[in-house]
Amino acid sequence: MATLFTSPLRIPLNVDERFVRASGPGGQNVNKVATAVELRFDIDNSSLPPDMKARLKALAGRKAMTDGVLMIDSREHRTQSRNREAARERLTDLIQLASIPPKKRTPTKLTKAAKERRLAGKHHHAEIKKRRGRPATDE
Repeated sequence: MATLFTSPLRIPLNVDERFVRASGPGGQNVNKVATAVELRFDIDNSSLPPDMKARLKALAGRKAMTDGVLMIDSREHRTQSRNREAARERLTDLIQLASIPPKKRTPTKLTKAAKERRLAGKHHHAEIKKRRGRPATDE
């Protein structure tokens, strides 16, 4: 299996590439040559760990289709090879971002003053509710 080597991560290149005609600069060439690249990466059938797959789908947003396929489109360059490299670079960047596990949130400790303010508010509210009852009769 061919792999794309990146610094800490080896990404398998089980991607489908489709070349289509791009709009934009290029003169007459733009009407004849398919320079735009549509790169498809099947997230569900990849060898990535399940938690990484979930993060990748979340990061991809609208680029991830309902069938679990990530589609990256590149048409900013005039040549097919540069568009192909740009699309592959975007895929590796996304996978590298997905490989970073999110930091666990450590809850902030309540300060003593904040705790006292909260309790004072509760006691004040309780006093108001207590006064709503029937007045005590002096017999």
